[in-house]
Parts: sequence; structure tokens; C-alpha cells
Amino acid sequence: MKTIDELLAEGVDGKRVFVRADLNVPLDGDTITDDGRIRAVLPTVKALADAGAKVVVASHLGRPKGAPDPAFSLASAAARLGELLRAEVAFATDTVGESAKSTVEGLAAGRVAVIENLRFNAGETSKDDAERGEFADQLATLADVYVGDGFGAVHRKHASVFDLPAKLPHYAGYLIATEVGVLKKLTDDVKRPYAVVLGGAKVSDKLGVIEHLLEKADRILIGGGMAYTFLKAQGHEVGISLLQEDQIPEVKKYMQRAEEKGVEFVFPVDVLVSSDFPDLKTKAPANPTTVAADAIPADQEGLDIGPETRKLYASKLSDAATVFWNGPMGVFEHPDYAEGTKAVAQALLDSPAFTVVGGGDSAAAVRTLGFDENAFGHISTGGGASLEYLEGKTLPGLAALEN
Repeated sequence: MKTIDELLAEGVDGKRVFVRADLNVPLDGDTITDDGRIRAVLPTVKALADAGAKVVVASHLGRPKGAPDPAFSLASAAARLGELLRAEVAFATDTVGESAKSTVEGLAAGRVAVIENLRFNAGETSKDDAERGEFADQLATLADVYVGDGFGAVHRKHASVFDLPAKLPHYAGYLIATEVGVLKKLTDDVKRPYAVVLGGAKVSDKLGVIEHLLEKADRILIGGGMAYTFLKAQGHEVGISLLQEDQIPEVKKYMQRAEEKGVEFVFPVDVLVSSDFPDLKTKAPANPTTVAADAIPADQEGLDIGPETRKLYASKLSDAATVFWNGPMGVFEHPDYAEGTKAVAQALLDSPAFTVVGGGDSAAAVRTLGFDENAFGHISTGGGASLEYLEGKTLPGLAALEN
């Protein structure tokens, strides 16, 4: 795929450059609680603006139903982008209407605008090729060149991600180029031992990547809510812990395949349990109990890995040359259940390995728990996109840039 450096070499002075970013940031009302994705696109936006482009930034935010919804406005993201750029950023209150057209027409060379949430138009996410294509045609009138830099959306066959690049000269931004380069180190050019840490709620979300990693990884460490389906598959009582009972046959199959291939599965040996799910708003004391992973009481729920498991996982990561981590080890949003996720993050920092934090809740946890992002090898902006890449799937947004 062509990169932004090639575009800059060709010259962009006075050209309208459409940057498909990922500004899908978490909001508390109008307040952005984590601006990591906005900061991730800064190098691309700044390079284009400094070269004299008229930069039109577009993104989705949340899951509006194909119509304007103030709760999902990009106004706060546009304001934060301006703060980070230390420059005024214009904001269009629609996607392809009069506000978008006049905002783009009024842009001077070297200035930046953000148009409203792309998902306010049903054509963005439509499964109908014609409807998606029509919206992409309208977006194309706003630009002379397309730069894809929203890695968190490249696994979606959406108008601004898949259809629009075909209608304009297209290039990959710095973020996408970096993300793809990192993921190739996890698939094509892996340094061993290669350890993978998988957590999060649902084992069904991770089975595809587990299947692919059984051909790549040396060991796979399991935590989070998904761990209890594995423990149940081993015949252990899991109480009222999160459980996908219908996935147990699949889990057993993967454990068998791992044994046959010599891939080490590592499971919790102890867990923190409680009969009540913690209050994440007040963060009132939860007072959990630590029990062996094979002795969870029938009326208790596992909510984090225990201290012995933290030590075990740290030891399993200490000699790795490559580590990929996706998914927290527990309900890290509550301080009483954050120690497992903290321990994994610290183990990555202590390891000499090339470490990749695979986006989503893992990236949020790193920032929320106060770790220095720059101390990790790479923190991905796209959890779902990273996982689908590791599954070996074709990602529509990358395919469109490569065409």
C-alpha cells in the first residue's frame, strides 16, 4: 500500500485530504475519559497540515442508529484535537450536508476540520453495497485525496473505510503503517519464545485468534471472565462466574490441540471471588476472598486472578522474546480487582520481550492504572482489528488501501 510519506513527496499544498481517523473515544457526558485514539492520529494530521493540506478528519463514535444523536457527537473530540494540535479545528455539524460542504470550502491551506459522526448517516454501516456506495460518493465530493488512519475500524466494511478509498487516490497514514508493521512481527517474523496473554469477558470472542495462535505461539495465558469457561471444561466448579457453557466443547477441542502441538496453556491457580459484583461507580470496598481456582464456592463469582496466579504469569512472561496481550485479567475498573491486570502489565514492562498491548480494554487499563504507555513496545488502537488480523482474516479497510 502507498503511504503518507509518498503522498507528502508528491505534494499536498492546497489539496483537500480526507483522513479517516478513529476518534471513537470514551465519553462521560461531554468529557473524554481517554484521548489515546485522538493522540494516535496526531502525527498524520499534523504532517498533512504542516505541508499545506486542507485536512478533513472523519470518524465514527459509538453506535448511533444511522441518524443524528447528540450523545454520540464528535464535537468534544474535535475540540480535543484542536487542543492537542494547538490550532483551531473547524467542526461541521453534519456529515455530507450544508455544514460539511461550507466548512470544507472555508478551509485555508494548512488548517483542519472535523465532520460530524459518520454513523449519523445510515449509508456508513449499510450492508447494501449501493447505499454504502452512494454515501461514499457524497463523502468523495469533500476531498481530493484519501488517507486511511483509523486502524480501529479497518475490520469493518463501511463506506468511509472500504468504499471511499476506491473513489480517490488513497494512502495509509502513519498509524496504520505502524500497526500493520507491528502485527507482522506477531505473525510473519516472530521472535521466540512467543507468549500470548488473553483475557476479557467472552471466550467466544477469542476462539478464532486462539485457533490461529496455536500455529504460532509457544504459550497462551488465560485470564478474565473467559478463564471460567476453561476451568469448567476441566471439570472444576466455577460458581456464579461468567460462563459460556455452549463453548465448552470448543474449548476442550482447543486444549487438546494445544497439547498435541506442544503449545502450553496456562490457567489461573487461584482467583478472587465474591458473591456480589462490585459497584463500579462508587468503587465501594468489595472485600473479596482468595480461593484456589479448582475450589470456587457455588455461590461465588470469580472477578480477578489471585496472587499465586500473578506470580505464575509473571514467571511465564519473564523469558519471552515476544508478548501479545489482549484483555484484562479481571474487573480492573474496581481497585479491589485490578491487581491481576496490573501484574500482567508490570510483567510486560519487566520482560525483555517486544511487547504489544492489543487495544480495547487492555489499552484502556494500561492508561487507567497509571502505566507509562511509552514503556511498552506498542499499544494498539484497535482491539477487534488486531484480533482479526491475528486470526488471518482479510480486513476490508487494509484491502482497500492495498488495492
